[in-house]
Amino acid sequence: MKRTLIAELSKHKGETVEIKGWINVARDQGKMAFFDIRDRSGFVQGVVFGKPEVLEIAKTLKSEFVVAITGVVNERPAKMIKEGVVNGDIELEITAIEILNAADTPPYDLTEDTSGIDEEVRLKHRSLDLRTERMQRNMRVRSEFVRRCRNYLMERDFCEIETPLLTESTPEGSRDFVVPSRHNPGKFYALPQSPQQYKQLLMNAGFERYVQIARAIRDEDLRADRGYEHTQVDVEMSFVERDDVMNMIEGMIIETVESMGHTIKQKPFPRVTYAESMAKYGADKFDMRTEEDKENKVLAYAWVIDFPFFEKTDKGTWTFTHNPFSMPKAEFLEDLMKGENIENILTSQYDLVCNGYEAGGGSIRAHKPEIIKAVYKVMGNTDEETEEKVGHMLEAFRYGTPPHGGIALGVERNVMNLTGEESLREVQAFPMTRKGQTAVMTAPKPLTIDQLLELGLSVRKQDNDKN
Repeated sequence: MKRTLIAELSKHKGETVEIKGWINVARDQGKMAFFDIRDRSGFVQGVVFGKPEVLEIAKTLKSEFVVAITGVVNERPAKMIKEGVVNGDIELEITAIEILNAADTPPYDLTEDTSGIDEEVRLKHRSLDLRTERMQRNMRVRSEFVRRCRNYLMERDFCEIETPLLTESTPEGSRDFVVPSRHNPGKFYALPQSPQQYKQLLMNAGFERYVQIARAIRDEDLRADRGYEHTQVDVEMSFVERDDVMNMIEGMIIETVESMGHTIKQKPFPRVTYAESMAKYGADKFDMRTEEDKENKVLAYAWVIDFPFFEKTDKGTWTFTHNPFSMPKAEFLEDLMKGENIENILTSQYDLVCNGYEAGGGSIRAHKPEIIKAVYKVMGNTDEETEEKVGHMLEAFRYGTPPHGGIALGVERNVMNLTGEESLREVQAFPMTRKGQTAVMTAPKPLTIDQLLELGLSVRKQDNDKN
């Protein structure tokens, strides 16, 4: 018999069907047994009575057993219908049970919201945690958000292109995670903090409209809205100005989140300068919602524009505020090229904020070698040092690179806003712990001696190294 999804059972009233899934709750009542059964599509109640051989099997079932169940889809009496509940109008009269896999008692109750349970316990048994209703919903919201964003862009002639995960250490603003090369002893790859340089090179390659659901990996301090790994809806466009990119992304966000049933506070999105934002909110990301907006789960988007290009380091030198490949605003280009008025130069950067989080950030990019050289000179680099760091970009840009710009939208932060979660770990399938340990597995951990020898590495023990 062909499997029927639980969500489709109402179409089969009076018919015998087979469902497959997990026992959510089992209730043994002597001559009868009741079960709540779930699969990826939903829940249904089943009952066993009048069949001793089936009831005998039913009495052995516990929560999380994996089963194949045959039964008749019966309509509930009017007084027993559960209003507002999917399948609340039907019940499965179970005629046969096959146990596909037994299950031990889970370490925590999977029928309840697990947000209050110790995080390390949850992450050790993450695949169980992901079975819970809240986590199933979060993962599906994430999937739908990404799908709708991708479809919006693909319908507008974007080309999806993957960029490398093994790359060169680049100046993206955070520390790199590095990977030793077995074939090149003493040399290392870096994992990408973003596809920034590659997507600009794709503009140089003539693709004009690029999108990637990209992984970004950064060795930075962990907090509720920041982890070692995150995912971006990564976009780049040629022959555009700032408003072109912002309008494209604003349209995508509006269509995506409204189609998912959410309300946006203000359209078009307000545009606030960095100076205005700091004066009013004391930060460049802010929450414009009222208490009523929060209760109604309204999404308050805004653009922040006109950021300073440079800021002072602790050593008194200049560094970039966003990335070194941004284009200054047109009225500051001459100052940049002369290395003057540095503290007042504004960049073409734009950030999308929502409900107190930075939801995305981008800029119009420098597309001429001399502009990038000027940026690196402001930051104290000699011509030779600039060549060493970004010579490949300078070389590529000598061959007719179009004006271009783009943005990266953080999937986790956007999904946090859609679900109401306050930690990115609640919207990632297998996140790191607060201490930087992997979920389920036990990384980081030492390599074996053979592995170290093969890679040409040695490890110096630290005084606080317990391993």
